[in-house]
Amino acid sequence: MSEYDILIIGSGPGGYVAAIRAAQLGLKVGVVERAYVGGICPNWGCIPAKALLRSAEIYHYIEHAKDYGLVAEKIGVDIAGVVKRSRGIAAQMSNGVGFLLKKNKVDTIWGEAVITAPGKVSVKAVEGAPKGWLPAGDYTAKHVIIATGARPRALPGIEPDKKLIWTYFDALAPASLPKSLLIMGSGAIGVEFASFYRAMGSEVTVVELLPQILPVEDEEIAALARKRFEKAGIKIFTGAKVSKVEKGADSVTATVETADGKVQSMTAERLISAVGVVGNIEGLGLEALGVKTDRGCVSIDGLCRTNVPGIYAIGDVAGPPMLAHKAEHEGVICVEAIAGKHPHAMDKLKIPGCTYCHPQVASVGLTEKKAKDAGYDVKIGRFPFIGNGKAVALGESDGLVKTIFDKKTGQLLGAHLIGAEVTEMIQGFVVAMNLETTEEDLINTVFPHPTVSETMHESVLDSEKRAIHI
Repeated sequence: MSEYDILIIGSGPGGYVAAIRAAQLGLKVGVVERAYVGGICPNWGCIPAKALLRSAEIYHYIEHAKDYGLVAEKIGVDIAGVVKRSRGIAAQMSNGVGFLLKKNKVDTIWGEAVITAPGKVSVKAVEGAPKGWLPAGDYTAKHVIIATGARPRALPGIEPDKKLIWTYFDALAPASLPKSLLIMGSGAIGVEFASFYRAMGSEVTVVELLPQILPVEDEEIAALARKRFEKAGIKIFTGAKVSKVEKGADSVTATVETADGKVQSMTAERLISAVGVVGNIEGLGLEALGVKTDRGCVSIDGLCRTNVPGIYAIGDVAGPPMLAHKAEHEGVICVEAIAGKHPHAMDKLKIPGCTYCHPQVASVGLTEKKAKDAGYDVKIGRFPFIGNGKAVALGESDGLVKTIFDKKTGQLLGAHLIGAEVTEMIQGFVVAMNLETTEEDLINTVFPHPTVSETMHESVLDSEKRAIHI
């Protein structure tokens, strides 16, 4: 039996970052993993999805080479090559996580973990152990962190079968391109795959239960995104639901109830179920230990502590927003709290969200509606990409930056962006919010020219009716 200061169940972004930070603080730490070194993000999530989307982006630009004064002929899609590149990048990232754990002298244990009592973890052997990982067995630790992530949610009667009905796992590695595709759900996963497959030539239809696509985003930004998606040929139904799916030999037929009360039948070669994820809380022994859960996730406080002393949870398994960077930050907070470093509790309003569709969408803080509902008297700034020289030069003049301030104090309440590279730009607003920056501070900041980031400055100026270039 090996004893640790901290034992972490799961090696995803939350788990491995927590392990490395714990090692930096001089703690003896171990990580238990049962399937993918590095978790879902580098293997079957964030990274391979972005690799696919990069291929789609390049193909899109090649198709529009004439717009840039270039000639490109006899172009096409080699989906096997696209998937091979994506899977190679995923393997590289996974191997990188393994290297980092070894470099930081983190013990790695391969198997399926069950917490048998506070401080006691039993690991059952599973196949596929990487070379050098410790075997299954019984381990003890002063503190146990649950970082088991989440899995795709399956709706009754529409369960994924890996052939006709896909999860994002299946959609990341298609054997061939479907001619037609029906996507249930228009969150980040749904619209990213809609963008990818549409760019690759598939006919894509998106069905969303709520009144707007990208439901967590600002209404104005979501409306602009919908307009761009539909311009690209993506069919979108909001306020609609898939009530039934019938499988054919090589297609699915969905019964869709639309917002106007009509019922219609839609047939596509494949269906992607992108209706959210659910935490991996089963089989960990949580119920026997009395660990509280809520709607499929482990309940925690701001320092990632559960209601049972010595047991913690971070990342997707600990609830929304289910984002890798949130998991990483929670991992650091959790470990530093254990080590007595007094970290700040997680402030979920300052967690940025990024969607890598075309065009990209990024946001942080309150939407306009939520700010008003919270009682703020707001002032809004907007600046379109058409007024930005760099965006025009890039051929990416269709975009918008929207900023929301408290009229009374000047506090930046939210920022919402759509357009080229906004997933890189959003961090400027995240830093500003974290430093409690006001609109005056941002107005007095010098932004480099020519950059697309100047749209951020102009949006802030517009909140004071001082925008220069529009």
